[in-house]
Amino acid sequence: MKEFDTICAISTSLGIGGISIIRISGPKALSIIKKIFKDKDGKEVNELKNYNLKYGYIYKLNSDEVLDEVLVSFMKGPKSYTGEDVIEINAHGGAFITNRILEETILSGARLAERGEFTKRAFLNGRIDLIKSEAVNDIINAETDSSAKAAIYQSKGIISDKIKVLREKILLLTANIEATVDYPEEDLEEVTAYDGIKKITELSVEINNMIASFKEGKIIREGLNVVIIGKPNVGKSSLLNSLLQENRAIVTEIPGTTRDIIEEHINLDGILVKLTDTAGIRDTDDVIEKIGVERSKERILESDLIILVFDRSSQLSNEDLEIIESIKDKNFIVLLNKSDLNEDKINIENIPELKGKKIINISAKFGEGIENLKEEIKNMFFSNNIEVSAKGITNLRHKEALIRAEESLNAAIDTLKNVSAVDLASIDLKNAYISLGEITGESTSEDIINKIFENFCLGK
Repeated sequence: MKEFDTICAISTSLGIGGISIIRISGPKALSIIKKIFKDKDGKEVNELKNYNLKYGYIYKLNSDEVLDEVLVSFMKGPKSYTGEDVIEINAHGGAFITNRILEETILSGARLAERGEFTKRAFLNGRIDLIKSEAVNDIINAETDSSAKAAIYQSKGIISDKIKVLREKILLLTANIEATVDYPEEDLEEVTAYDGIKKITELSVEINNMIASFKEGKIIREGLNVVIIGKPNVGKSSLLNSLLQENRAIVTEIPGTTRDIIEEHINLDGILVKLTDTAGIRDTDDVIEKIGVERSKERILESDLIILVFDRSSQLSNEDLEIIESIKDKNFIVLLNKSDLNEDKINIENIPELKGKKIINISAKFGEGIENLKEEIKNMFFSNNIEVSAKGITNLRHKEALIRAEESLNAAIDTLKNVSAVDLASIDLKNAYISLGEITGESTSEDIINKIFENFCLGK
């Protein structure tokens, strides 16, 4: 356990609501609450039972002025969230009264917590590892069922347990190598270069499988950036409205109606899809529309998937061909819109950049083909079902550490192949061990730890 000062913060969203919670954590938590809390009869409270709620009133410090009627709970360390004594004041919701109670806790000896400091203390006190700490923030920020599930899986230790097992295997192999080298006179089982390569390769395969899971895991955690593009008046805004099932974008027959990008989110069977409806890409002398076109091109570069919309009732124009050329190296789906017009004039068969691309006929106006589009998006990005993908690696920091660990293991294999000096491979194995420890926080620098918790809210 580490020694810290006592902190406090509002742990619920600040605004009008039924309840607000002010959290206090640290060695002075009990003494602070006794200064400002009295029971229903106005008597000072000398003792609070562990994991019990006590009804009473919060008073202004050194005064008989009542601030609010509250319930106070006490969680004694080390069996609390932070590992310290924790007090939670359940007050009536409302920004004014919540802030007044917070002020009294500060005047009574606490200081305002930094972002994520409660969870940071839980980590530093050994209550949770760094993976579980990050999962707490992911749960708070989850926007879909799948992203929430992925965060909960990590908070339960699914990834932590895998990393722990890998580190134990690496440590055991390293110990065996060093023992056979340092104590040749002892009757120990010798680790040969062949044995080392075999065992390290098995470890490398396990790590590589975890790295491979990140492609889908990242999408579950962060969502898909999908950009709708095409020349003016092909039905991009109608498509956006159809996907959202509401009239979000203005739709007219006038080309260039959408002059700026429009962003909206949809939940696609548990996957967050960030939709961007762009200004029609074309050469224009209109200053405002030109800015919109440039912004559209920027979003294309940042996208995970492009939905390229054509009007199937018209032949391809030079503008269409220029758009195809500009995205030929990107990931895209082709939609042939306005199937309700029963006119098929478009000529895309001989366009080499469209060979092998998924082409879907739709009517954005009437919603025809939209379900086919949604199904294709899922098929493009998920080889497994989403439930399985949610149990993989979702955090870029974890992936990068895994890559470093895999590189160290591969270096160990090369050493054994080229030199056959088993003892030299132990250096690379130790590096892999350290890299994996960075994921759980067992060998992570203070700067990285601080950076992680800076992204948390104040009360968590």
